[in-house]
Amino acid sequence: MENIGYYNGKTGLIDEMTIPMNDRVTYFGDGVYDATYSRNHKIFAIDDHLDRFYNSCRLLKIPFDMPREELAKTLQDLVNQVDDGETFIYWQATRGTGMRNHAFPESKPNLLVTVSPSKFKDVYQKLRLITLEDTRFFHCNVKTLNLIPSVLAAEATKQAGCDESVFYRVRGDQKIVTECAHSNVSMLKDGKFITAPLSNLILPGITRKHLIEICKELGIPVEEKEYTLEELFDADEIIVSSSGSLGIGVYEMDGKPVGGKDEALLKKIQDAYQERLAKATAI
Repeated sequence: MENIGYYNGKTGLIDEMTIPMNDRVTYFGDGVYDATYSRNHKIFAIDDHLDRFYNSCRLLKIPFDMPREELAKTLQDLVNQVDDGETFIYWQATRGTGMRNHAFPESKPNLLVTVSPSKFKDVYQKLRLITLEDTRFFHCNVKTLNLIPSVLAAEATKQAGCDESVFYRVRGDQKIVTECAHSNVSMLKDGKFITAPLSNLILPGITRKHLIEICKELGIPVEEKEYTLEELFDADEIIVSSSGSLGIGVYEMDGKPVGGKDEALLKKIQDAYQERLAKATAI
């Protein structure tokens, strides 16, 4: 198939699939999701993504009781049915179906999956960023379907002719960097990999986790600490990371040149990630 959609056991082409009007997602965005890519029909970092998915369900008290092994098999079976061997896999669980009521319904969660052809981004390109105050709620660690702030940020980014936006939260006279609209952001400074510590304000990015592992394997010091927007502007390199982009450098932020001071170290990390990806998805 060219692509595939799945909803509670039913499958078909994505454009032909439908969901009930009273699925909680349509009223409240009441659910969680995760996503990753496949190459050669092998799903990359599936265990990490399932860990985060089930943790998001737990944090939102969604009683998603499909066994982990069954969900993994379902995702793999769907990936195998798509002709293209390099795909984007997205899945979400909503709290269930019921007439509109803010209180939890007496129903089972719904599972939706889509698999469609998609390529990994070129990790060696460079990005342009803008900065925006982080006005999202205080559960950023949950990969919830409530994405309106990120949608608005993405539109502002597009209007600015840029690729991604960096969020910061104001604390006194400081602007503390959290993450990007739909990515994590880290930096290289004086030979160190520096990234914000995980908290309820930071999504536990799978690529962020792998970058930390790779840096430790390469003997690159890793520091998880808060840092300011001013420090980010002064970084030797800025790294934007997500499951699709892996770890991409940045050359401009708010119209000012940034990075470009330690490209050799950045490429060393990127090369190691590409090697990890190739090994994990080899035929």
